[in-house]
Amino acid sequence: MNEHYVINLGRQLGSGGKEIGEKLAHNLGIAFYDKELINLASKESGLCREFFEKADEKASQGILGGLVGARFPFITEGTFSYNSYLSNDSLFKIQSDVIRNLAEKQSCLFVGRCADYILRDHPRCANVFISATPAARIERLMKLHNISAEEAEELMEKADKKRSSYYNYYSYNTWGAAATYHLCIDSSVLGIDGTVAFVKQFVKQKLHLP
Repeated sequence: MNEHYVINLGRQLGSGGKEIGEKLAHNLGIAFYDKELINLASKESGLCREFFEKADEKASQGILGGLVGARFPFITEGTFSYNSYLSNDSLFKIQSDVIRNLAEKQSCLFVGRCADYILRDHPRCANVFISATPAARIERLMKLHNISAEEAEELMEKADKKRSSYYNYYSYNTWGAAATYHLCIDSSVLGIDGTVAFVKQFVKQKLHLP
């Protein structure tokens, strides 16, 4: 495992974080995982993809009814019990196992999904957070989704609330706070490609890559 390394990338919606992550992974020649984790978790568990899509980056809540918002001790190793209450917590456990297994086999970049917390004991990791100014984020979202500035701002605010709730709940850390990551960078300063180059140089120095 020691020869492998991981980059865990948190991002604000509209910051270009996913594009930056894709380009960075490509430049470094490592695997890139974002929504692909949903497919992998579904295959690993035998559960429908829709369960993971519904729970994707959402703090714990019931999916099939029953207790809402309770934490469950799904931290121990072993096969997921289908008799267990199917909560976001249990789906998070399955996805966490997938992330850990991938990180053991290869160098890779993970976008979101508390990967930095899940892989907190990994010997070679770089945790990066991509932000941008509200104006830059709104402009990007307007172009991507062909929506108005008001709609873009609403989308941005909802995403920030959802992602911060998810991250804070599962990691016990603070989403977007500088102390949580090795590097926080505003992509609106250097642009997408400039940010990719900057983060790449940082990662290479931190992880002593050739």
